[in-house]
Order: sequence, then C-alpha cells, then structure tokens
Amino acid sequence: MSETVVEARGVTKRFKDKTVLDQLDFSLQRGSVTGLLGKNGTGKTTLLKCVLGLQTPQSGTITVLGEDSRTLSGTAKARLAYVPQEVSLYPWMRIRQVVAYTAAFYPRWNAVLIERVMKDWEINPDDKIGPLSTGQLQKLGILLALGHEPELLVLDEPVASLDPAARRQFLATLLEIALTGDRTVLLSTHITSDLERVADRVAILRNGKIDYTDELAALKDSVKRLRINAPSGLPSNLKSLPGIVKCEADGKTAVLSLRGFEPDLPARLARDWNAEISVEDLNLEEIFLEMYAD
Repeated sequence: MSETVVEARGVTKRFKDKTVLDQLDFSLQRGSVTGLLGKNGTGKTTLLKCVLGLQTPQSGTITVLGEDSRTLSGTAKARLAYVPQEVSLYPWMRIRQVVAYTAAFYPRWNAVLIERVMKDWEINPDDKIGPLSTGQLQKLGILLALGHEPELLVLDEPVASLDPAARRQFLATLLEIALTGDRTVLLSTHITSDLERVADRVAILRNGKIDYTDELAALKDSVKRLRINAPSGLPSNLKSLPGIVKCEADGKTAVLSLRGFEPDLPARLARDWNAEISVEDLNLEEIFLEMYAD
C-alpha cells in the first residue's frame, strides 16, 4: 500500500485573471495529521476542493488514494470524508434521520462510535436540523464525516463556530480516529493552538505555493528568536544574517527572528560581537506571525 495518500504536482488554479494556486507541489503521507496554514484568501479552501475533485485546476495533476482527483471512483470516495466551512443539511430532517440517510451511502458504518460521540458532544438525535445553531451544525457535519471511519479526512475550518470546550472534545475524538489504523487527516484552520495539539506535520500556503512543509517539531526547532545585548555596539549589517525573517535593533540591543536556526549560532555571535544572547522558543502562532506578517 502506497505511503502517499495525496500527491499534487504543478497545480495551477485561476479564477478569471487571479491565480490562486501557482504550480503548486504538495504531498500527504499516510497516517499523518497535517495542518494547513495560510492567511485568509491564500487559497487553502481552493486547494482542499481541488484535492477532493470539487474544483478542477487549469493545469497540473492531483492523485488521491492512487486515483486522479478529477475522476475519483465510488470506491475511493467511500474512503474519504470532507467537512466544509459551512455545513448544509436537510432542515426538515431530524438528526437521527440524517445519520441513517448518510450511513446508507457507505458499505461500512460505525454506529457504536456515532452513538458514543453524539452522547459525548450532547447531540440529541431527536432534534430537527432546521433550528440548529451554526456550532451545532458544525458538530453534526463532523459527526457524519467520522461515521464511516474514512482513510482520508479533510477538514476546512471545522471548529470555527465551536466553543473552547466543544473544540477540545472534537480534537480528542479526532486524535482517537487518527491514531486508529492508517488514517490520514488534512486540517485547515486559523486556530494554531488546535493544530499544536493534534498535528504532527504542517504545510504553509503562501503566494500560491506550499512555502513550507515538514514535521511541526522540525519547524519549531528551525525558527527561533534571539535577544541580543552588545554593550560595545552591534554591526550594521544584521539583516544580512542567513535566515533572518525579522530584525529590530537600536545599536546595542536587538531582537532577531530567524529561520534555519543552528544550535551553535548564539555562541558564535556572542563571541564575534562580545554580546549576551538568549534564545527563545516560539509557538506555532508566533512562528507564523514572524515568518508571514506583512
């Protein structure tokens, strides 16, 4: 069985004269939970829809579970699930009816899991869909996506309308699903603290391309903030240091953020500049802001 669940090569997607995805390359490995990050409007939703065959790029290729995303077979579609930003369901149905209706489309359905999750998430199967709040609809959309235990689960801002307690419940369930078997999760969200709880890999979309993709731990090891105090003064060419992404200096003190951090760098700089240097670890939100804030 191939270890690559999604493989995108040279993908370009335009809307009229706006290029959203530009010769993009991206791959997703089996068993990973990958967080997709990017500013609003960078094309995260477009990329997810192209992966699922809901939109067609002008050029490039995407394979999903070994098949062309544009012509996915019924068998392949039964092995994946998608939760969009806005969940739309039949308003006249009750929850138990829409669960039964959805289950009928899949050869395998874990009714025990669904019953347990409904209880944990305080979802009443007798409630009608129409009066549900946005957050309740989002919960239900996630629930329906989990029922057939998909090999590939694609989530587009799945917890944006959930309160903190509901988000934690969802993340715990997501981890349980992801760690059972060889399941793969692609999760787009702007809540970086959630990604840090569940993701083992991160992909960052910028200017139509995947600007960074690797293990989350590797990203944290690579991006650091240095606080420098040099009583004799600092060189004027601080911004020429390799990997600098942000620099604030006033002559004798500086705060530098850099990508591609090497453990021996602080000692070398302290010796060369006769300076005191402290190194700060950054969380995912801080890293994203340091690297991509205008």
